[in-house]
Amino acid sequence: MRTAQRTRAAVVAVVLALVCGHPQAVAAGTTPQRLIDADFADPDLLRTEEGYFAFSTSSTTGKVPWASAPAPGGPWQVRGDALAHPPAWGAEGSGFWAPDVTRRDDGRFLLYFSTSTKNGGPMCIGVALGPAPSGPFTPVGEQPLICVAEDSGDIDPQTFVDNGKRYLLYKSNGAPVGDPAAIWVQELTPDGLAPTGPRRELLRADLHQEKGVVEAPVVVRRPSKYLLFYAADTFQSSGYHTAHAAAPALAGPFVKAPTRLLSTDGLGGQVDGPGGADVLEDRIYFHGWLTPEHRTRGLFSLPLRYRDDLPELGTGRAE
Repeated sequence: MRTAQRTRAAVVAVVLALVCGHPQAVAAGTTPQRLIDADFADPDLLRTEEGYFAFSTSSTTGKVPWASAPAPGGPWQVRGDALAHPPAWGAEGSGFWAPDVTRRDDGRFLLYFSTSTKNGGPMCIGVALGPAPSGPFTPVGEQPLICVAEDSGDIDPQTFVDNGKRYLLYKSNGAPVGDPAAIWVQELTPDGLAPTGPRRELLRADLHQEKGVVEAPVVVRRPSKYLLFYAADTFQSSGYHTAHAAAPALAGPFVKAPTRLLSTDGLGGQVDGPGGADVLEDRIYFHGWLTPEHRTRGLFSLPLRYRDDLPELGTGRAE
């Protein structure tokens, strides 16, 4: 009788693992490298002929702090503030979250950011233009680029160029009562300064472990599929983690992976609350809490490889 019970229990465990996934084990080559041991949250990475650049959410360094390094592994140095001044529509003294910097075809650079609007309004997404990755970036327009009333705020912009067209991915905050947070894609005009056509929802916070939050979208195109990396759970929590979903096209449908790519437990506690990730070349960059009090988030990095066009952490031969 006990043998039969053990057999049934083992079968149930296997089925649950296949359906629901299982906690990620700490694999070889997954010791995160701490690149910036200071407040540098929601990192965005960029490579140019001059080297590597990174941008972060507002800190004591500035509105949009930027750092540079000669190589992915560093040494990284925080240099200053990339944003020349706040936008005309921005609330005085508001912070700037999760910036994204990309190069235009004309050689100039675009900076996308989110900040609060005046008179107690929600956070919305704006765009600025600059001559170099370090700026200075000057905000464009008297109104936000993206600001949808029913979203209760739009944040975490990330650009992606696909088949010659420029797109902006971002998060809608959702509401305490009503729809949860979602990730959207919006085509932009070729200059990157205005939306064109309707937006499309890519995924929504519909899993229990997401706690109503999906954010920080990043898309990577692989030969057979599109990968959407995103963060879930609340950023203040150690449960904050990075997951991914896959789709045959940028428009979707995106199917969420059953396991988390980056999590506090999955990394053996080496990084607390790994999220806000960006992917550049063969590495994933993300922030994590530097102190038990969860006051500042530093910049970390890990190698990233692909097997059957799906992401795996650690070093090894990419497939």
